[in-house]
Amino acid sequence: MSAAIAPAMPTPAAPPRRTPPLLAAVLLGVSVAYPVVVYLALGHVSPRWIALLLVGLALARAWVTRESFWLGAAALAMVLAAASFLGGFWGPLKLYPALVNAVMFGLFAMSLWRGPSVVERLARLREPDFPPAAVAYTRRVTQVWCAFFVVNGLVAVATALWASTAVWTLYNGLLSYVAMGALMGGEWLVRQRVRARIAARDVARERPGASDA
Repeated sequence: MSAAIAPAMPTPAAPPRRTPPLLAAVLLGVSVAYPVVVYLALGHVSPRWIALLLVGLALARAWVTRESFWLGAAALAMVLAAASFLGGFWGPLKLYPALVNAVMFGLFAMSLWRGPSVVERLARLREPDFPPAAVAYTRRVTQVWCAFFVVNGLVAVATALWASTAVWTLYNGLLSYVAMGALMGGEWLVRQRVRARIAARDVARERPGASDA
């Protein structure tokens, strides 16, 4: 999986940066296409060129976000790229999707520890007034995403180490995004039920005499 869905976590030292839409679209496109690029380059392009692409992608994302998590990810990506560049083989380059999953897991898990959760931050951008039940729900959703990144990352590692390049490309370039979309769609359906339940509870509390029941 790529870094396509990375949320913003502003550092204390600097105000949040707004990524230019065109640059964000380019980074998203390159990230999503990375496994396909690796697959198409096999037998035609030296892995050293793809290693340079990986370095450029990692540095661009780190520069845009200026976030400690992605700065660390850029450093690790450069280690993978250096190993591929110096050795002239593809193995380290195939571990980049697993690295992204590890970074995303760390990002979401850290938000559970420090608070507020990543999902709550994103939700408050649209609905600043959050009842306690919604806070609890977004925390649970963040936990679900943590589990997703663990499973997805382990599968990414397995396909990089033991599967063929075609299988690695199929999973990391398509199936992982399908799984992500299914999780997002399922969460949206659950969210509608949760919102309806919270709204019904609020209406019941506002009815005359409800406090005396």
